[in-house]
Amino acid sequence: MELSLLTIAYLVASVTFIIGLKMLSSPATARRGNLVAAAGMAIGIFATIFLYEEEGAGLHNYGWIFGGLAIGTLVGTVAARKVKMTAMPQMVSLFNGMGGACAALISIIEFRHLVHGYDGSADFFTLLNGGTLLVIFAGLIIGSVSFAGSMIAWGKLDGRISDFSFPGQHIVNLLILAVIVGLAAYIIFAGPAQTPLYFYIILAGALVYGIFFVLPIGGADMPVVISLLNSFTGVAAACGGFLYDNKAMLTGGILVGAAGTLLTILMCKAMNRSLTNVLIGSFGGGSAAAAGGGAKAQGNYKEINLSDTAVVMSYASKVMIVPGYGLAVAQAQHACHELEKILTEKGVEVKYAIHPVAGRMPGHMNVLLAEADVSYDKLLEMEQANEEFPTTDVVLILGANDVVNPAAKSDPASPIYGMPILDVELAKTVIVNKRSMKPGYAGIENDLFFRPKTSMLFGDSKKVLQDLITEVKSL
Repeated sequence: MELSLLTIAYLVASVTFIIGLKMLSSPATARRGNLVAAAGMAIGIFATIFLYEEEGAGLHNYGWIFGGLAIGTLVGTVAARKVKMTAMPQMVSLFNGMGGACAALISIIEFRHLVHGYDGSADFFTLLNGGTLLVIFAGLIIGSVSFAGSMIAWGKLDGRISDFSFPGQHIVNLLILAVIVGLAAYIIFAGPAQTPLYFYIILAGALVYGIFFVLPIGGADMPVVISLLNSFTGVAAACGGFLYDNKAMLTGGILVGAAGTLLTILMCKAMNRSLTNVLIGSFGGGSAAAAGGGAKAQGNYKEINLSDTAVVMSYASKVMIVPGYGLAVAQAQHACHELEKILTEKGVEVKYAIHPVAGRMPGHMNVLLAEADVSYDKLLEMEQANEEFPTTDVVLILGANDVVNPAAKSDPASPIYGMPILDVELAKTVIVNKRSMKPGYAGIENDLFFRPKTSMLFGDSKKVLQDLITEVKSL
């Protein structure tokens, strides 16, 4: 079979997607992998624009096409350059939602094409276009749920939307989903020309379901939800690839869907929670969790000043830094790297312990530290870090909370019980930098803060680290 130039371009684009995704698995190659995949996407886009005529159906509206490309490129570039690292999860949710919206729009357009081309014969329609309609509805429903859910996730991460639930909400969600699927099945068998109104009822229902789907989920589970919604967008995009017989779009969608699903499973494993538990449990959401977490009497905590912190860290053999969302909020990653370099010059071994769900999205801390040019070989995953904590002299926790809470191992009544954590309490000395004693994102008190080996160093992470650098230099 003779391959067209367009098919070859799609094959090249698909291969770059696979290579790029593989390179994203390592911090050392992630940036190059992103560029490789972006180059493949560019090949796929321009091949479709300029080579699609070879397939007998060329594109014509070049003004609209390149106008849209120019506007999208401009908006995306400006947004990516201006976004703060603390707002990166919001941007991921926003962009992911746009992908879901695009998939839903493709399904709407193709459904209209089917309606206009339908000859009224149910048997003919069922034989030739039933499969097409099935893919259209899959793209519409999954894409709409991903769009609406991602917008809610963006609002919750940005502090604009609070957790919301009502008695029986999960039953209502299931009923909405049942109505959506039932109407889709009816249209497939009855024919699209007879039931166009039902199509838009399905669209509205999917959007409502997406909103209700994410609204009750607690804050601590948002990294898992973001990953799950990302997989939804990938599946919806793959549906578009089926509809247009576009190999690059199909491959990209399958890769995103599969990677998002696997990441969701890994995230659930890292939190020792099932996906069902995440979607129903509302872990870390609202005041109820906070109230429950603060009910336990903890005793007193002790503080440490900057001078004593500088002495302890300067004369340590090994220091482990645990970054958290507080570090991101303070934009303190560069000051943290500067402290690391100064301690290293003094002969102190410095490494970073990274929990898989630290921050607001998967890989948040890795991206944050990469921005400050922290060496990749200094970043330890949770299993590696836990092996080294018993031989660590000082652990400096910067804004992390729930991922270092010993209640996950010792308190069966705690909402996070069973969640794998960083075993920081095994180190000789633990210093925690926080703005206050308020609970973390999960809304529960941290037992670690009241342990004998723990000292609290209050203040904004960036200011504290800058002053700590001055103190260490003076020794």
